[in-house]
Amino acid sequence: MDVPPPSSLKALAPALDALPIFPLPQTVLFPGALLPLHVFEPRYRSMVKDCLVTHKAMAIALICETGERDAHRHPAIEPVAGLGVIIDHAELPDGRYNILLHGRARVRLDELPFVPPYRRARAVLLQSTSSDLPHRDVAALLASAAAFASDIRSRDPEFDFRIPAHTAPATAADLAAHHLILDARERQSILETLDVGVRVRRTIEALALQHAALHGKPRGPVN
Repeated sequence: MDVPPPSSLKALAPALDALPIFPLPQTVLFPGALLPLHVFEPRYRSMVKDCLVTHKAMAIALICETGERDAHRHPAIEPVAGLGVIIDHAELPDGRYNILLHGRARVRLDELPFVPPYRRARAVLLQSTSSDLPHRDVAALLASAAAFASDIRSRDPEFDFRIPAHTAPATAADLAAHHLILDARERQSILETLDVGVRVRRTIEALALQHAALHGKPRGPVN
């Protein structure tokens, strides 16, 4: 699943009318994934503090590569983002934070007029669409993820990523994209892909291309 069950959705609802935005380069948060962050800028310290005393939710939004900025000198962000909830935090003596976010949903952002110190948006939860997914596609996803995780492990023995058994295909694709896809724009594109079958195949293709590039092999289309 991409969206929390109804009981969890009810808990998230208060955050959606004015969801805090944390714009970041090269960072995309997927549902089900964990994201540790070190928060040091004063405006985002304030944001974390506000989140901790309210709904604990924020949007992780990828900064666009266009270089565009608004009247407040804020960089343009992608309109589809990952909604994360703070599940652990530590406030350091100088006011910085270490936080751990759990990705809960995809959201589409409609940014609100800026009220200092940080940006906010009205957020709409996005749900995936699914159809029958061939078993071979699920098997190819798991194999591609395992192969590229092995590539990373051969260079960094401490790296440990495995997709848990019986993980739903939508979640498996999200976790593989979050942990293994190297290019942030490709991760963003996968985040925006609501059709589960297309998302699975796109993740397979990206992982296969990365694996081939790492081993210096030409790569044709993936069937």
